[in-house]
Amino acid sequence: MTSTSATPPGLAPLTLDDVRRAAERIVGAVVHTPTLRSETLSRITGADIWLKFENLQFTAAYKERGALNALLQLTEEQRARGVIAASAGNHSQGLSHHGTRLGVPVTIVMPRTTPTVKVMQTESVGGKVVLEGETFDEAYAHARQLERELGLTFIHPFDDPQVAAGAGTVALEMLAAVPDLETLVIPIGGGGLISGMATAAKALNPGIEIVGVEAELFPSMYNRIKGTQLPCGGDTLAEGIAVKEPGRFTAAIIERLVDDIVLVSEQSLESAVSLLLQIEKTVVEGAGAAGLAAVQSWGERFRGRRVGLVLCGGNIDTRLLANVLLRDLALSGRLARLRVTLQDRPGALYKVMGEFQAHNVNIIEIYHQRIFTTLPAKGLVTDIECEARDSEQIDGLIAALRAKGYTVSQVELA
Repeated sequence: MTSTSATPPGLAPLTLDDVRRAAERIVGAVVHTPTLRSETLSRITGADIWLKFENLQFTAAYKERGALNALLQLTEEQRARGVIAASAGNHSQGLSHHGTRLGVPVTIVMPRTTPTVKVMQTESVGGKVVLEGETFDEAYAHARQLERELGLTFIHPFDDPQVAAGAGTVALEMLAAVPDLETLVIPIGGGGLISGMATAAKALNPGIEIVGVEAELFPSMYNRIKGTQLPCGGDTLAEGIAVKEPGRFTAAIIERLVDDIVLVSEQSLESAVSLLLQIEKTVVEGAGAAGLAAVQSWGERFRGRRVGLVLCGGNIDTRLLANVLLRDLALSGRLARLRVTLQDRPGALYKVMGEFQAHNVNIIEIYHQRIFTTLPAKGLVTDIECEARDSEQIDGLIAALRAKGYTVSQVELA
């Protein structure tokens, strides 16, 4: 069987008509998500911020659009035999959900290291999961082998004209809602989303600026387009765009249509995830927050412009989200851990707690350390986790404790 990911010689470049036809195919089967202005984020960033809530799709990611567009163009024979993909992310769920809905068997090959929750999510929407290999590359190779052996059709998560065309429908909806957007800031992993969106947006408005965003740890498309050799790899919050080898088809479109690519730090991604939950009451994964992270990190570049951001996905592990939120509270000074040296005698801790009460700082946890310390045998190290209004309130407490002779230090985040 032929693979929908192949790009035959002489294939016409992706066009606005391709994206429009994709929109006609998928209408009613994916959510027409809202594009809404954020008054608070606009005030914080100095840009006029408009958000596209793709995290409201059934599988919580835009990936459904491209997967469905590809599925709807299969021949009857291809549909009967089924499709296959290598993915441990949102593509697997989008393909499985719509394949099952259309009666197309879907096989997803994932590395054995894939978290169980992702396997379960894919199986819950009808996909058959095959675990093979320790890395994505090994899983990908096995998927291509099964494609040949079983006569399945391989649907690439990004390097595929049909998938990119489906992703481009996000831009059609955004510009229909807000025709005078001046800049689109779009996450880049393999490049499917930005290549589709840039194709549509530039055709509708040649003057619109397209800015791609990658995590600093995975600057693969940045390296390819800008000719740099930055290291690529690491443990990023934005695993949805953690791609070491970007697409060839998508790279050609990006080189032609994308105005710039910027990189964002892990701290800025964490801050953006937290801010979107606090301000917009919406849950996004790291990749989904990359656009806002870019606007915050490169403030002057976007200030005063009408900017569209794609919240491309909302699949984040709840424990990870909790860690991100708590770390953000610590970085903002609302949570702190103070290390206080005491003498091991009755009432010593009680007196310290009195200072916390006097400064209206709430104690959350207290940790005593008597053994693993360089202090004398009668010395005592106490770590006190506490909650305050802001960092100034913590600073006032520390100053008061030191004024009374206590040795106090603040345990910083790594």
